[in-house]
Amino acid sequence: MSLILERLQAMGLELPRPPAAGGNYLSFRVAGDLVFLPGVVSSWNGELRFKGKVGEALSVEQGYEGAKLCALNLLANLHAAIGDLDRVRQVVSVTGYVNGPLGFPDSPKVVNGASDLLVALLGDAGRHVRAAVAVAGLPQDAAVEVQMTVQVNP
Repeated sequence: MSLILERLQAMGLELPRPPAAGGNYLSFRVAGDLVFLPGVVSSWNGELRFKGKVGEALSVEQGYEGAKLCALNLLANLHAAIGDLDRVRQVVSVTGYVNGPLGFPDSPKVVNGASDLLVALLGDAGRHVRAAVAVAGLPQDAAVEVQMTVQVNP
């Protein structure tokens, strides 16, 4: 078992089944040493777990857990793309979208769920640039959607 998967297990977490693309796009695109991962929602093995607007139907804390689940889905797709998460050199970029009411100010707190997990799991290699924005709606009324770009070793 890879060191990253062992760390994940030690954190009491596991990877879900890699989510399939929900439309006419790929679950990942490898370009040289970069892996581009599309937005994934807060689901577990295809079942949406966090649904509705954060700040109305859901708390910021629930949104945070949803973003963490998004990161696990991204890692599952990354694992499918590269075969071994120990190849991760660095997470380059994360973009998080939070389904929130008009003027919702706490999207960074929500997307921290993904960022905190990546840093806890990967250390300095998990640190990344990021955008965290509130939007009027997401597919399936998901609470959170996160996408990521990762640099990998050969």
